[in-house]
Formats: sequence, C-alpha cells, structure tokens
Amino acid sequence: MIGKMKRVLIGKPMKSAQLDGEKLGKWKALAILSSDALSSVAYGTEQILLVLVAAGFAALWYSVPISIAVLGLLVILIFSYRQTIFAYPTGGGAYIVAKDNLGTTPSLIAGGSLLVDYILTVAVSSSAGTDAITSAFPALHDHSIVIALLMIIFLTIMNLRGVTESASVLALPIYLFIFSIAILIISGGIKFFTGGMHAAAPEFGTSLSHVSIFLLLKAFSSGCSALTGVEAVSNAIPNFKQPAEKNAAGTLLLMGCILGAMFIGITLLAFGYGVKPDPQATVISQIAEATFGRGTMYFIIQGVTALILFLAANTAYSAFPLLSFMMAKDKYMPHMFMVRGDRLGFSNGIIFLSVMSALLVVGFKGNTESLIPLYAVGVFIPFTLSQLGMMIRWIKVKPSGWRTKLLVNTVGMLTTLSITLIFIFTKFTQTWVIFIFLPLVVYGFMRIHRHYCNIADELRIDIQSEKPARKGNTIVIPVAGITRVVMNTISYAQTMSDNVVALYIGFDDEAIHKMEKKWAEWNPGVRLVVVKSRYRSIMGPLKKFIDTVEWKTSETDHITILIPQFITKHWWQNVLHNQTSFMIRTYLINYKDVIVTTVPYHLNR
Repeated sequence: MIGKMKRVLIGKPMKSAQLDGEKLGKWKALAILSSDALSSVAYGTEQILLVLVAAGFAALWYSVPISIAVLGLLVILIFSYRQTIFAYPTGGGAYIVAKDNLGTTPSLIAGGSLLVDYILTVAVSSSAGTDAITSAFPALHDHSIVIALLMIIFLTIMNLRGVTESASVLALPIYLFIFSIAILIISGGIKFFTGGMHAAAPEFGTSLSHVSIFLLLKAFSSGCSALTGVEAVSNAIPNFKQPAEKNAAGTLLLMGCILGAMFIGITLLAFGYGVKPDPQATVISQIAEATFGRGTMYFIIQGVTALILFLAANTAYSAFPLLSFMMAKDKYMPHMFMVRGDRLGFSNGIIFLSVMSALLVVGFKGNTESLIPLYAVGVFIPFTLSQLGMMIRWIKVKPSGWRTKLLVNTVGMLTTLSITLIFIFTKFTQTWVIFIFLPLVVYGFMRIHRHYCNIADELRIDIQSEKPARKGNTIVIPVAGITRVVMNTISYAQTMSDNVVALYIGFDDEAIHKMEKKWAEWNPGVRLVVVKSRYRSIMGPLKKFIDTVEWKTSETDHITILIPQFITKHWWQNVLHNQTSFMIRTYLINYKDVIVTTVPYHLNR
C-alpha cells in the first residue's frame, strides 16, 4: 500500500540514463531558480518602509534613493556571479569558490550559511505567502500555520517528482506573477501621471533632522533582503542543459533585469501613492487596491503574489540538495545526501529541507518576519566570501582581462562586506544568534569529516600484505521451543558449520526439565545448552554465554548468533510477534566480534 501511494505521489522510478533529460533550459531554469529572488519584490520595499516609518510619514521619501542603492548592489552582484559561473562551471557557488581559494574553514562558513539560509527561505517564503492570502481573506488568519505546512508538503512532493516536472508545473504561476506585477506597475504609473491618484505622498527631498545615518543604513540593509536568492543560479549550474555555464549566465542576467525593474517600480508606486506599512495589508496589496480597487484584478494580483511567495521556496529545493551533495562528497555532510531517489533528485536533501523548515514555521507560529534579517545575513556572508575568493583567484591565475574581473569582484566584496556589517550592527538584536549557531554548524561539519576520515583509516588495508584469515565458525541459536522456525534455522546452520549449539534460557526448573526431555526425544543432531535465568532476563544470560564461547573460541572461530524468526503474512501482524528477536538483534549488533543474523521463516496463513 505504501509503495502504491509513493508511485501515485512521486511517479514511476526513472533510469539513470534519463538524467540528461532532467536538465533545464533557460526559461524553465528562470522559473525554478529565480523564484526566491523575484518573490522578494513582494516584501523588499515593505522592509525599507517599516524602518523609515519610525521617523514619521515624511521620511518615507528616502525609500526611493535607498532602492536605487539596492539596485546598484544588484548590478554588482549579477556581474560578479556571472564571472563565478564561467570560472566554476561545476556549480557550488560560494562553497566551491571559498574552498578553492580561501581554505576549508571559510568554505564551511559559506556552505553552512547557505544551507541554513535555504531552510530559512522555505520557512519565510511559506509564511509570507500565507500572509498574502490572509491579507485578502482575513478569515483564514487563524489557519496560517496549516496553510504554510500544506504548501511545504506540496513543494516537497513536486520536487521529489523530479526537476523537469516541477519546473513545468511551477513555471506558469511564476511567469504569471511577472506579468501581473508588470501590469500593476504600468497601470499604477499611468493612473499616477494622469492624476487618477489623490492620496497624499511624502514630499521628495525634504530634509529631516531626526533621520539619522544609522536609520538610513538600517533601512538600506532591510531593502537588501530583496537580493536573497541571487546566488542560486551559480550553485545549480549542473541542472542546466549544455552549454551549462552559458545558459546559467544568461538566466542570471535575465533574472537580474526582471528583479531590478519590478523592485524599483513597486518602490516608486509606493512612494507616489503614499503607501505606509500596515500589519493588515501588504504594500503590494495597498498598491493594487489603490490602482484597481478591490475587484477581480486586485484578487488576481494577491493570488499570484501569494503563489510566488510560496514558490520562492522552490529555489531552495533546487539549490539545497545540490549543495548538500557537494559537501557530502567532500565528507562534511552525511553520505545519505549523495543518494539520488527514484526520480533522479537528491531526495534525502529535499526531505531534510522540508522537515527543518516545517519545524521553523511551527516554532515561530507562522510569524517568521523576525527571521528575515538572519536570513539576509546568511546570504551576504557567502556573497562576501565568494567575491573575496574570486579576487584571490584572479590574482593567482591572471587570465586575460583579469584586472577588470578583479575590479568587479573587489567592488562586489567591499559592498557585500559593508552590507553584512550594516546588518550585524543595525539589527544585532535579531542577528546575534548567527555568531553562536554558525560556529556550531561549522564544528558539526568538521566532526562529520573527522568521523569519515577516521573510519576510512580504520577500514583501509594494505592489499599487498593483508589477506583474509581463514577461521572456523561457532554458531549459537537462541531457542524458545521446538518449532518449524527453529528447525529451519538449525538446517541452515548445519550448512555453515559442524559446531552448532542451541541455547535455551529458562525461568523455572519445570520449564527447563520439559525442554530438555522434548529436545532429547527430537534429537536434531545439535547440542542443547540450558541456562537458568534467576531474574527472568534473556539478555543477561545470553551475554554471559557469548562471553564464555568467545573466550574459548575467538582465536580459531568466528561466533555467529542465528536468530530464528517467522515472518507473518500481513505487515500489521508483525506488531503481535517477534519483539524478543528484535531486542536480541538490537542488543547484540554492537557486540564486538559477534555476527548477528536473522533466519526468516515465512508463514502462509
């Protein structure tokens, strides 16, 4: 039943040879990998206004120059990451760049920051999408956590079905969002310039003595949250069709142009319409209502905005599994993240991302706005390390035109470093946790790497001098009675060794006497050893017996414990049986120099 349900939800398994068919062209890749960046249009301007409104309505005009500064940073990042794409066409982004040029620790900081950021992306995006829905339908506000979790489940299933299939389904709402925001900006601009909008707007250029540099920097850093997701294309180059780097670079440039145009357009409309932050309605909701009224077009824009905010998480579903794969390949994450699932995706990474983000949504009760600064810092740290790594690369390699490339990355590094510091100092109460959490993540990576290296050292052999040692086999069969299951196990044991012992652990003299008599009558050709357990325990006497056998035979024989077990016809019937065999396996599996094997006997009734 579980297998059938899996096939319905995820689809039939795909052959490894079909992997090339899962590669993405520019337009599908734009939909999958830019959803995070494009969705920030829905809250980037709002984050700026939330800071500025503290200084009063008149201070909201600063949102325009701040947005232009954010746009300038976007241009720098786009050109910087285009260089990264061509320099490192295997993908991996900041992690690979830092690993190649800065060393292990900076690369783990970059990788850890991005992995945490992708988890935050899913949590923040699903919660932001829920906010857009509850803005249009306030009656659903009490169900926001359930809505967010349902969307995470939906995205998980879609991504488990494969990259190409998820891209085909999710591309439509993303392009619909781009089209809708374009209509909103054009219609809103026309209405403003034709005098159809009469709302009071803050006077542009007004000098306000109570607006400090600190406040402006804080607003600028908040606006930079609109740039999260820009790095995703450089991380996911292996997902592109050939020529992968050229397609990735084209996708990145197209994404930057669309993002920049929408972000500055929404900011100008918010300024022109005199929009103020409102906990009951998002900035886009207010602009759409002022432009179209609360009619069909308003609800279409709210609907597609909610969709893009939900689907912003899909960027993380593409980038997180790939980055996890690369780090697992380098032995810094569990090897399970290297395994491709039935549909050729890294399914363990997808599931892990979903579980962690769902826990965040539940933990913060669907209100993840306080995570946005942490989310942005998690992006700008890898931004900075990536730019610094590229600077060192150009200085070392000195390819053609390297001075221009060095200049681009130097400007990018200084800018992103400044933004990171601004974030930390202006929002320290919300970002301080990263100074505790990120070192713990890096320490975890190092412990995992040390574990894998130690295991490899211990398992490695010298193939010239070390050969298998030939030994005998002493087999111990724990028995609770004389049954077909025991007979089946003894038959199997006798094919492996002549030294087979059946062990019966009795709790009282009567049961022991009865078992000895019955065994003698049966006479299966195997010696029965009986041990009395004074405290009705099976594990204690079993351990003592194994210790005795091991002490006597360890130099000449392997010791094998064969556990008889019957397999019921229906899965639910297992609950009624086999607890003792399960406990024995669990107890003995960590027992040194003892081989534990289950011998199944299948029941037909």
